[in-house]
Amino acid sequence: MSTQITELSKSRIDLERIKKKKINIAVFGHGNVGSILIDQIVASQEAISERRDLDLTIFSVANSTSVLLKSGGVSADWKEEKLAEGIPYSISQIITFAKSHSLEHLIAIDNTASTQFTDYYEELVTSGFHLVSSNKEGNTQPLSVYRSLREVLHKNNKEYLYETNVGAGLPLIDTIKLLHLSGENITQIKGVFSGSLSYIFNYFSSASPRELTADAAVLPKGEKEKPFSTVLKDAIQKGFTEPDPREDLCGNDVGRKLLILARELDLHCEFEDIFIQNLIPKSLRKVSKETFLSQLSELNVPFHVKRRNLPSNQVLRYVGDLHGDLSKEDGAILDVKLIPVPKDSMLGQLKGSDSLFEIYTESYGTHPIIIQGAGAGATVTARGVFGDILRLSSAIN
Repeated sequence: MSTQITELSKSRIDLERIKKKKINIAVFGHGNVGSILIDQIVASQEAISERRDLDLTIFSVANSTSVLLKSGGVSADWKEEKLAEGIPYSISQIITFAKSHSLEHLIAIDNTASTQFTDYYEELVTSGFHLVSSNKEGNTQPLSVYRSLREVLHKNNKEYLYETNVGAGLPLIDTIKLLHLSGENITQIKGVFSGSLSYIFNYFSSASPRELTADAAVLPKGEKEKPFSTVLKDAIQKGFTEPDPREDLCGNDVGRKLLILARELDLHCEFEDIFIQNLIPKSLRKVSKETFLSQLSELNVPFHVKRRNLPSNQVLRYVGDLHGDLSKEDGAILDVKLIPVPKDSMLGQLKGSDSLFEIYTESYGTHPIIIQGAGAGATVTARGVFGDILRLSSAIN
């Protein structure tokens, strides 16, 4: 009798496994975000299987030089496995591997920062992959490329999720999509789009006195607030900026995010249409990273002047602003610049490295929808990508 019960239990477990939807994932890029994402998925596989009847399997882990392929899925030791078993590859090899092992419900994850990798999106889609991406490049290509990808996705009945393109893990893109699809007339989107620049200006433009530092020697006599270079060095050391902080300070990243939101509203915008205030002095824009980092003190006087000229009730914020006549395809104005804002405003009260977005609509009038929270960090971004994977996995039939 006990033997029969045991056999029945085994049969029941086997049936449960068959019932579970198996999602096969190929991860491209395993730097900060990618490696954290892989660890998150592997650590959560058992719990997700129990709670949601989903079997998440990472069958491919690739960077620009090599790939680890495991039809049964990678383990928690994937880094060591890749070092031992990784091979040079092409995208077609990964596609062929998935087909030869009859892998279904395929999702390709782009955690690179590569423009070149987005060239493979259409090939992946036509080969049966859905797309999830933290890489903004796919949504900021010329409008003709942007539209071509949407047509291929529609034709192949595939999805492309990219919530982390703007606001890391915040539910911003989904909110804007829902408002737009419901017929709500969005009149303006304004906010602090960069977690790194949020941190820098939240601390720099505070009116409270700060301790003297070695960098303070370059400021006018008697100045007792932290110079810009000290705040920037602090942000670099805390990992809030890119390895070369000029990638943050030039404003292009904020510009790309603003462009993505404009296109969600079906506006005909190109990157060249955006006015972007570059915060880097011209003399430091084309020098090596090492030279730039050694000459950060050159930033102090210009930013000190900006801070000194502020009224006592205002602070500086680096703001992206989508405005104009957003009811017209070509009516948008896209600005990215450093502006003074009242201290008691939502933007003025921003703290730490948070991002904040104000969405103005016809129905809500002068009272915007506010979305605020952690706008930077590999862990937050990886968790946002994971959320996209789970939403997509639940929707796949």
